[in-house]
Amino acid sequence: MIYPYKDKTPNIDPSVFIADYATITGDVTIGAETSVWFNTVIRGDVSPVIIGKKVSIQDLSCLHQSPKFPLVIEDEVTIGHQVTLHSCTIRKGALIGMGSIILDGAEIGEGAFIGAGSLVPPGKKIPPNMLALGSPAKIVRELNDEDRIDMERVVREYAEKGQYYKSLQK
Repeated sequence: MIYPYKDKTPNIDPSVFIADYATITGDVTIGAETSVWFNTVIRGDVSPVIIGKKVSIQDLSCLHQSPKFPLVIEDEVTIGHQVTLHSCTIRKGALIGMGSIILDGAEIGEGAFIGAGSLVPPGKKIPPNMLALGSPAKIVRELNDEDRIDMERVVREYAEKGQYYKSLQK
C-alpha cells in the first residue's frame, strides 16, 4: 500500500517493483529499478527517505527516521531480509546483511558490507570497502575482489528479479 502523509506523497519511479503487503508512506523518493519486497515498511512521516536506483530492500525490512536525520540509501545497495534502518546513510554499492540494525546518524561507506545480525550504533562511520560484524559492529577486514564481485552479482540478480515480478503485476 502507498499512503500520503499530510502533504507528502511518495514519489516512486514507474519501474520500481513493490511486492504485495509492502507499505510506503509520506516523504519517500524511490529511484528506477529498485525493488521493495514482501512485508517491508518504508515510513517517511518524520523526515525524508531517499532511495536510489537498483536498490533491493528485502522482505520484512523496516525503514524509518527521526527529525534529526533523513534516511538516505544511494544506488545499487542491497538491504537484506528483516533489516532495520533508522535515520542513517548507506553509500553506493553497500550490502546490509539480514537482521542488521543501523541507527541514527550512522554512515555505511561505499561498497561496505555489514554482516548479518550486526548493530551499527548511532553516529558510527563504517569506511568504504570494509566488512563490519557484530553488536556493536566492528571492522573485521577490507573486502577483496571476490567479495565485491559477489555483491555486484546480488545487485544484478535482485534488479532482474524485481523487473520479472514487476512484469507479472501488469
